[in-house]
Amino acid sequence: MNRNVVLLALSQAFVMTVVSLMLSASVLVSVGLSAAPGWTTLPLAMQYLATMLALHPLARLMARWGCGPVFAGAALVGAAGLALAAAGLAYGSFAVFVLSGLCVGVFGAAGQFYRFAAAEAVPAAARGQAVALTLAGGVLAAFLGPFIAGTTRDFSGVPFQASFVVLAVLALLAAGGACLLHLPAPEAATAGAVGPLPRPLREIARQPDFRLALAGAVVGYAVMALLMTATPLAMLCAGQPSGASIAVIQWHLVAMFAPSFVTGLLIARLGLLTVKLLGGLLLLAGIGLALAGDALAHFSVALVLVGVGWNFLYVGATTLLTQACRDVEKPAVQAFNDSVVFLSVTIATLFAGRLVDSLGWEAVNRLAAVPVAALVVALLAALVLRRAGLARAA
Repeated sequence: MNRNVVLLALSQAFVMTVVSLMLSASVLVSVGLSAAPGWTTLPLAMQYLATMLALHPLARLMARWGCGPVFAGAALVGAAGLALAAAGLAYGSFAVFVLSGLCVGVFGAAGQFYRFAAAEAVPAAARGQAVALTLAGGVLAAFLGPFIAGTTRDFSGVPFQASFVVLAVLALLAAGGACLLHLPAPEAATAGAVGPLPRPLREIARQPDFRLALAGAVVGYAVMALLMTATPLAMLCAGQPSGASIAVIQWHLVAMFAPSFVTGLLIARLGLLTVKLLGGLLLLAGIGLALAGDALAHFSVALVLVGVGWNFLYVGATTLLTQACRDVEKPAVQAFNDSVVFLSVTIATLFAGRLVDSLGWEAVNRLAAVPVAALVVALLAALVLRRAGLARAA
């Protein structure tokens, strides 16, 4: 296995461990810090907002200096933010805890480029598998995050304070791993490089493949984030035990990343559009099951289906995006893609709790089904048109 892909998969595991524990603990910590009603998801929303805002600056830095130094620097910022979170808990400051989310979001932004870096580290034919294997690092995070939370939550006098210290160490390990990467030099920095100039983004955006890639990533991530964030509150409203949501979220995270071991192979065998279509159908199946009842099994299996659907859509969209632009255009295109994605995720996360409170769990799922159904129709149309074009060419 490619050494760079292994290092990036481990880094992906570390950053997703941070994200998963923040997801599990952020609301509980906010309540413990006496956050105002309706603002308990603010630290998590600020984390996603920082991720969105950091994407373009990080992309420009990578185009100039390469991925390794930027990944290392972002991980150090994340470590500082996690240390700040521990300090916020020590002093009982909700404002400091919110501020720490901004630093963690920078680390998360760098993590969004790991899969693209993995794609550049292998031959073109193996890019789908490299992207999938990098995302598979999240499987380790699905178990490591709850393990850290369970073993360190009450280690100190303040719940979760020690957990954030451990997460800071993981961020430092990610920084060390970034220093060991040997990735291709950025094209703009390659001496004597001669090639076509990058096209304007609006010209790239006219391509159907770019639009399908962006739509798949936005819909898949935003709907998944909405349902994942709203589920613990919906379970509480349904009378489920408070601890049950931790296990539901854990297996949802497993479902998000475990398929990555085979998603690349499925893309090679079935094609990108077919795998993305399967992802959309799985999202609809998860939403349908959530609408069928409010038993623990409904919540658990629904989020598992949503997790697998997200994986198929996101890996497929990432691979399709790399095919829709030239090498010199990739940093800007990838940053634009993830900026749009995380804008939608920030909005979904910030309003998830309020939507459940005001509309109810069933209405939230029906609302989520609308963009997914539209995406499925678009993918079906693209698949039919592509097969018709291949038949005419033959």
